[in-house]
Amino acid sequence: MRALFLIDGEHYPPVVIDAMRSIEDSMRAEGVAAAFLGGTEKLKEGTDYGVPLVMGPDPVSAVEMALVEHSVDVVVDLSDEPVIGYRERMRIASLVLASGARYTGSDFDLRPPELSPISTKPSLAVIGTGKRVGKTAISGYLARLLAREGFDPGVVSMGRGGPPHPEVIEGHRLEVGSAYLLEALERGAHAASDYYETAALSRVTTVGCRRCGGGLAGEPFVSNVLEGAEIANTLQTGITVFDGSGAAVPPVAVDRRVLVAGAHQDSEYIAGFLGAYRLLISDLLLLTMSEEPMADASKVAEIVEAVRAVKPELEVIPTVFRPRPVGNVRGLRVAYVSTAPPAVLRKLADHLQERYGCEVVAVSGNLSDRRRLAEDLDAMSGAEAYLTEIKAAAVDVVARRGAAEGKPVLYCDNDPLGDGIDEALLRLAREAVAGAESSGGGRSSSTSV
Repeated sequence: MRALFLIDGEHYPPVVIDAMRSIEDSMRAEGVAAAFLGGTEKLKEGTDYGVPLVMGPDPVSAVEMALVEHSVDVVVDLSDEPVIGYRERMRIASLVLASGARYTGSDFDLRPPELSPISTKPSLAVIGTGKRVGKTAISGYLARLLAREGFDPGVVSMGRGGPPHPEVIEGHRLEVGSAYLLEALERGAHAASDYYETAALSRVTTVGCRRCGGGLAGEPFVSNVLEGAEIANTLQTGITVFDGSGAAVPPVAVDRRVLVAGAHQDSEYIAGFLGAYRLLISDLLLLTMSEEPMADASKVAEIVEAVRAVKPELEVIPTVFRPRPVGNVRGLRVAYVSTAPPAVLRKLADHLQERYGCEVVAVSGNLSDRRRLAEDLDAMSGAEAYLTEIKAAAVDVVARRGAAEGKPVLYCDNDPLGDGIDEALLRLAREAVAGAESSGGGRSSSTSV
């Protein structure tokens, strides 16, 4: 293994040199460089550490420069407080993992997620910084956009409630409505899982997969996504979109990656910790919920500035979501059911009334809380139909309630609005196609791709 050592001037140089030699022996590694992170207390001018020394204006920059100048397999951290603290160390971890190298220290060992070069088609991934940031809505919107522009997309969806074996739903051939979803529920499926949502709302071929657990850098502990990717390779589709789950990243190497974060999140959660890793491996950031009361203009600016500090060249597009009924709701008195926070429910209901001509007589944002949702539905009166997102309890509670009451259950999606979204997404798709063509269809397994 080719090793990069992280050292500082707070350690006595002979101690550092002996430690490097000991680690080379124990790890059977070859030291190719050392990044000097700072500190002068015990530093002696002219000390020869036995490997090229890389210095920068700050610890993070020094590591970044070393990773650019030297190809390494492992980064061994021999630094300590006060030169480097928790925040700097996590930023360094993000840099190292994004380069495809291991990052190890005295009591930690982080490895980059294994991204398999299994996809034989041009590919995109949509990943998130957590649950309920709108990642699946973006994936569905991307799929519809690609279909409209002639890319013939297929989606491989990864969820906590996916099937034990990947399941293909040909959304363009099926009317995936309440009856279909209730039948899936009776079979024991999680009928509100992301792959049902994408097939029902985007009408594209979707492969449903499952995962359990998610590492610090997003690798699922267990998943059947690779099996799903192999199935996607056999489908009559032109480009594959891999939809992540929460903060977990599909374990597949792709040509381009879209990151979805919520402006309501803490900026450090997006750009700090191993959120920085997700920024570094992505080609576009869609910052959802970029409106009051979720986030004011200063909060959005704060997040954009934090992102720029990690990856200055990353395009950031602030966005907001607005509901879009799949069917015709004009003239209907509807009860609108969503996962949206209470603070924005009225704004979304007003949009439905103004844009689609329905009358929203009741709202609930408790789609992910079955007990409260049932209480909300009990209190609703005067509605002729239910209008719901396909999330959480949409099928087992809302669709069942509608069937029992003889009321239609209609579904709605959430479309992102923001300057240049379509152009940015289509640019990535074209780059993915061009990249796949130039490489003969093969994928790079590097985490930086």
